Amino acid sequence: MRLLLPTLVLLALAGCSKPGDASTALLTEVKRRLSERDARLASYRLEGQTREGEAAPVAYAFAYRAPQRLRAWLGAPLLRTFSWDGERLFEQSDADRSFTTFKMELSPERQAGFLTEVFSPLTPEGLRAPLLPGSLSVTRVSHARAPEAVELASKDDAPSAQGLRVTYTLRWPTLDFLARSSRLEDGTTLEVRMEEERCDETLSLCVPKRLTRWVGGQQVGETTLSRIELNPVLPHDTFTLVAPEGYSVQTRTLVNSEVK
Repeated sequence: MRLLLPTLVLLALAGCSKPGDASTALLTEVKRRLSERDARLASYRLEGQTREGEAAPVAYAFAYRAPQRLRAWLGAPLLRTFSWDGERLFEQSDADRSFTTFKMELSPERQAGFLTEVFSPLTPEGLRAPLLPGSLSVTRVSHARAPEAVELASKDDAPSAQGLRVTYTLRWPTLDFLARSSRLEDGTTLEVRMEEERCDETLSLCVPKRLTRWVGGQQVGETTLSRIELNPVLPHDTFTLVAPEGYSVQTRTLVNSEVK
């Protein structure tokens, strides 16, 4: 997870496989198991801290409820909350005591892209199925934390992707997150590694408890979760924010061509 806000969590697989490819059956099985895994984990609530470089750790909380209800909070010095209740996006800044409601008049594709830019950097890996653009391939591998694993790789050929290649390593057959590696066109490798995890026998899955982030083989960040609740009851008002007293309030409308 990064604290910058480029790049929700619309966590679904997209991709295709060439006819006759030997891995077609395995890819189909991976997609099926990821879909079933998502169905078992319908909600979660997380608390912990995240750190970038030599900066002080920042307190962090995240909540999710299917379908696509999200809320993320960052502590000092950012002191900011983002929440999506399925219709509106809320942004609350406690640092400058401001509250903004974003109404959506975007096409489904533009809305999905906008929400992804907001929430993807705030969403820890390993709780929902990965979003992978472009063509997909899958191979069986072994991993230090899983004798049996699969690598799910995608290559995005869109000009804007600049040759980005993304590979997820997942434990087989539960498809728990082990690592993600992204290789940029210039050869730079970005990695997220699972260092500790929490397993739930009832749900038949494990989720990351501590994640580290690496660039070119050097660690640059870490996220540690001190509280992990799987399938808690999260009422709708968890995601519908109300401006605190004394905050400046504004409403903006997002349309396909501009922000009103």
